Amino acid sequence: MRLPELKIGGFTARVPIVQGGMSVRVSRSSLAAAVAECGGIGTIGGSGIPLEELKADIRRAKEMTQGIIAVNIMFAIRDFAAAVLASIEAGVDMIVTGAGFSRDVFAVGEEHGVPVVSIVSSPQLARLAEKSGAAAIVVESTEAGGHLGTDEPLRELFPRVRELVTGVPLIAAGGISDGYDIAEMMGDYGADGVQMATRFVLTQECDVADAFKDMYRKAGRDDVVEMQSPVGLPGRAIRNPFLDELAEFGVVGDGRCKRVCLKKCTKSFCIIDRLDQSREGDVVGGLVFSGSEVWRYDDEPTVKELMDRLVSEAESAYRGRGVATARE
Repeated sequence: MRLPELKIGGFTARVPIVQGGMSVRVSRSSLAAAVAECGGIGTIGGSGIPLEELKADIRRAKEMTQGIIAVNIMFAIRDFAAAVLASIEAGVDMIVTGAGFSRDVFAVGEEHGVPVVSIVSSPQLARLAEKSGAAAIVVESTEAGGHLGTDEPLRELFPRVRELVTGVPLIAAGGISDGYDIAEMMGDYGADGVQMATRFVLTQECDVADAFKDMYRKAGRDDVVEMQSPVGLPGRAIRNPFLDELAEFGVVGDGRCKRVCLKKCTKSFCIIDRLDQSREGDVVGGLVFSGSEVWRYDDEPTVKELMDRLVSEAESAYRGRGVATARE
């Protein structure tokens, strides 16, 4: 038994795995293109970087693969609309957006023939996304890394969304660790695909600093905590001295905003600077976003090795369940 394909708009991914778009240069063309080349959907993080850099990275990814390249753009950033248009100009295949909700983006996508995928964390928002024209919906639960829109676990949240949304593909996200989780979400819960981000940081093609990857390898279950982001949403990250200082004082630094990059910012710290610091290797003073299940990972395969493993595990689990798939 083989995993079913994932169809979004006019695109078909032969492997129903979406690599989550981790912004501020964590998921770039090197990672996204490798995932796309393996048949999944590779996603570039499109927030927190200059637009010309984003366009260049999308074009680089498109040169590296004939597979599907998406870009994830947070609605919370001030240049959201400009980033969407820049990505389309650069030739991206689809737009993925979350951290807020835009109705206008669907008309832009339709005008340019680019499907828009919404990341949501409630049944109500999922229904609104479907009605507004989303080509697919990512249902993201509390186990996810980065910004969180809910405190509800995936296996409780997803069925409630599945009851309301029937016209577009539903993609499960949050704490999915391996192929057995993939088979469970698709075979038992009716997901059309899954999104995984944290697992892909520990691959050879993810070009963050070794110190960043070491934080992932060394993290224990209790090291992954929730924090308050300047975006106005809770976030999930690995505990370090920076987070300890934030928890104690509620602010780090002088609170002055140098970038003016967010539509809403509490100015408790500059999230772009702190994410950049950690990506470059300062895991003491930087912010290290991760999902809740990071403590499960300690190896660093190539993307192909990881994708092959995920597919093999999922198809093995499908056989064990006796689940028939679309490609059997």
